[in-house]
Amino acid sequence: MEAQRITVALIDHSAGFEASPERVRLADLSDFSSDVATFLRGDGKEVDIKTLEVAIRKGSLAIETMPLLAAPRLFSDLRALLASELLDSVDAKRREVMERWQKAARQTRQLAYRITAPFLERPILINSESDYHADDADQWVQVERYIRGEIQDLGGATKANAHVKLPDGRTLKVTAERDVLKDDTVNRLYKVAMLRIKAEYNVLTRDLRNARLVEFVEYAPKVDEDELARLTRRGANAWKDVPDATAWVDELRGGTH
Repeated sequence: MEAQRITVALIDHSAGFEASPERVRLADLSDFSSDVATFLRGDGKEVDIKTLEVAIRKGSLAIETMPLLAAPRLFSDLRALLASELLDSVDAKRREVMERWQKAARQTRQLAYRITAPFLERPILINSESDYHADDADQWVQVERYIRGEIQDLGGATKANAHVKLPDGRTLKVTAERDVLKDDTVNRLYKVAMLRIKAEYNVLTRDLRNARLVEFVEYAPKVDEDELARLTRRGANAWKDVPDATAWVDELRGGTH
């Protein structure tokens, strides 16, 4: 397939005016651009959004990519979205964005999203009349978990939250009560922390969503040098009469030599 331009449009009249490149609420623009970046990148990260160039178009507010050549999963997912409103076969990150847009469109009839591309027969439209959903949608359960990660962002002018980079490289957004952050006396920014959270957990994909901070848990792993030295001495004393520890263990295991 030849290189394709993907256009994702936000159609929004909920603020009393039409969102456009000339006028849009900053929070809406931020959320929309973040969702578009997540949708294009996907879980497989086949699109490098750091180097991707886009154009801002009218319609109402549309983000149009420069021609994309090597994004077969993205193209396949777009065809799947055009053919069916079931999201089970779609990339996990794109599914999350579609579910979020579908929920928002149902809550506000003046809000819709449209995705177009030259190879699509017609636009993909997410609005109050559409029903994009996954069959595993009911597999989300409420859980309480401890997570560990690097705090990359903390606070917020209107909505308090923390962005936590997990050991697998993914970033989890955790909302928090302002008082929890205000009363915390530890500087946690750009440091590894342990958090106790409540969240929704998908038993099939193992993803977490709608995470909420319960508390920070003190996390300062360190080695007790005195205890380590004591255990080392104890081990050395226990093995002092064994000339070849490896041979002794092999013999216990029924070694063949």
